[in-house]
Parts: sequence; C-alpha cells; structure tokens
Amino acid sequence: MEIALYVVIAIGIVSSVIFVFARSSAKQIPVQEPADSQSKTPEIVAEQQSAVAPTPVISDNQRFLAGLKRSRGVLAKSLQKIFGGGVDEDVLEELEEALLMADVGVHTSMSLVDKLRESGRKVKEPGELQEILRAELMSLLGQSEPLQISEAKPHVILMIGVNGSGKTTTIGKLAHRLIQEGKSVMVAAGDTFRAGAIEQLEVWAERSGAQFISASPGADPASVIHNALTAAKARDVDVVLCDTAGRLQAQQALMAELGKVVKVSQKLIPEAPHETLLVLDATIGQNALSQAEGFTKVAPITGVVLTKLDGTAKGGVVLAVRKELGIPVRLVGLGEGKNDLRDFNAELFVNALLDQNKSEEEA
Repeated sequence: MEIALYVVIAIGIVSSVIFVFARSSAKQIPVQEPADSQSKTPEIVAEQQSAVAPTPVISDNQRFLAGLKRSRGVLAKSLQKIFGGGVDEDVLEELEEALLMADVGVHTSMSLVDKLRESGRKVKEPGELQEILRAELMSLLGQSEPLQISEAKPHVILMIGVNGSGKTTTIGKLAHRLIQEGKSVMVAAGDTFRAGAIEQLEVWAERSGAQFISASPGADPASVIHNALTAAKARDVDVVLCDTAGRLQAQQALMAELGKVVKVSQKLIPEAPHETLLVLDATIGQNALSQAEGFTKVAPITGVVLTKLDGTAKGGVVLAVRKELGIPVRLVGLGEGKNDLRDFNAELFVNALLDQNKSEEEA
C-alpha cells in the first residue's frame, strides 16, 4: 500500500516538472516573421531604418569647413608661415606657389600676391596680413549671388556641361531642393545621345517627386525641350530643369545643337532660359576654365555650379572662375547627399579657405 502511494506521488512530481519545462520552452520559441520581412536584404533594412532616423542638421558654415578641408590643407603651411612672421619675397613666392597648387590660376594668383606685396610693407602685425588677404579675396568674389527663382511660370533653367561633371546628379539634387521649398518641378531629359542618361535622370526625378519628360534615345533634343515647356505651361509648373547632352566644347555639331535648344525655348517662352547653369567639376581645376570659355560662345551662361568641391584640393578654382570669366558661382556641391547642393556663400568660402586651424567641430 505504501509502495503504491509513493509511486503516485513520484508520477505527480514528474508530471509537474514536465509541465513547467514545456511552458518555459514555449516562451522561448521565436515568433515567425512574415515571408516578406524575411526576404528583406540588409541594404533595404538599413535604408528603412535611416528613413525613420532623424537627419542631423548641418549648418552651411560646418558644410563649407568640411567641404574645403583638402583645399585648406594645401594652403595651410604657407599661410601659417606668412601670417606668423615677417613678409619677404621668399614668403610671397611660396604663397603664390600655394595659390597655384590650389588652382587659383596664374593671373589671379599673381594679382593677389602683388596686392599683398604692396600692402605688406605697411603691415605692423603678422595678423594684419591675413586680414588683408581675406579682404582681397572678398573683393575678388564680390557679393554672393545665389540662385533665384522668378515668379514667371515656368522658370526655365538650362543645365549644360560635359559628361562626368556631375550634371545629372546636380539636376536631381536641385529638383529635390526646389520641391522641398514647395515648388512644382519638371525635369526634361534633353540628353538623348545616351540612353543611360535618360534612365539615370528618370530615377532622380522619381526620388525627388518631379515630373519627367523624355523621348527615345537618339531623338531631337530640341523637341524634348519643346515638349517639356509646352507641358509645363499647360500644367502650371513652377520650374523646368532642362538637361542637355554632355558635350565637349570642341565638338562643334553638339555645340550647335545646344544653340538650337536655346532658340526653340525662346520661341515658346521669350525670356527662356531664365537661367543657364554651367556645371563644372572642381576636381579638374583650371581645365574647367577652358570648358567654360567654350560654352560661353554658344549660350548666355548666367551662373556656375561647382561640383565635387569637397573631394578636391583645387578649391581655388572658385576664385579663378569669378575673376577670369566674370561669372558668379551660384551653387556648390559639398557632398554626395541630396541636401549637399548649397548656395555659394563668398564669406563662408573665404573663411573656410583661410582658417586652416579651425576644425569642423568649432563651426
């Protein structure tokens, strides 16, 4: 009898242990994710996470400091020497060499050094010379002339430049910026010579939310612009960004085609294009000037966009463009992000170029 009682008690204890273990195991079973969630790649997950993450606010001052880090490094050694001691011909020659390395240009560099040479004889304190150079650079650049969108609808912006200058990317960033400002934007794929250019521009248009007008590869670029402007007028679009073929200034047939695009635009909208922006790659330095000179013979360029300024030590080309071409720099590319197309600010540019000891964190 006692044995039977012990057996019943043992069975009860074992049953309780099994029950507790089963409940504990059930809690540890992972929840099965839906099939679509399992199929997401790490890239997609990262993109979704970044979409909800707050975007850090970067001031223009910080962006210019970071973007001109390489150019500032080229000038740093010579500037420290000239601003930290006396002024003699050896120091001035070294400064001129540093300006040339930063692709300020021969004529511009010589002009700046000559003015410093004249002013340097009157300098009592080394720090005064830095302020003299700062004043000369500001005088050379003049007042900042950022991009302005008129009340006229549509405001037509013609984008020109050679292949590889960053023209397509600039159009996409500009479309994003204008839409963020509350304007309706249409993008016209006038570079019909390359199918890839049309596809790339369409992707940018979709990302920014801009309307898109294109034609088959090989179509007449002028007809694409004509169709876009006609549609923009009918739809009451605020801004039309017109892409053009990445032509070299030496290719006469393509340059003539650009002239045709301008004439066709003016038949529909006499004031068009309201702005003709020449996109130049800052990393090629002085070669950008020869490109610009060729384009000025065909189209009335009203402003320059300097791309990849953050990736070069040749930031001095900004000074050369302004002095030797007399064309204002409207926009600069200071990074790869869609918000890194910034208005050119002469004061911030000069400060970032000269304040070689200042870190981005101090901005």
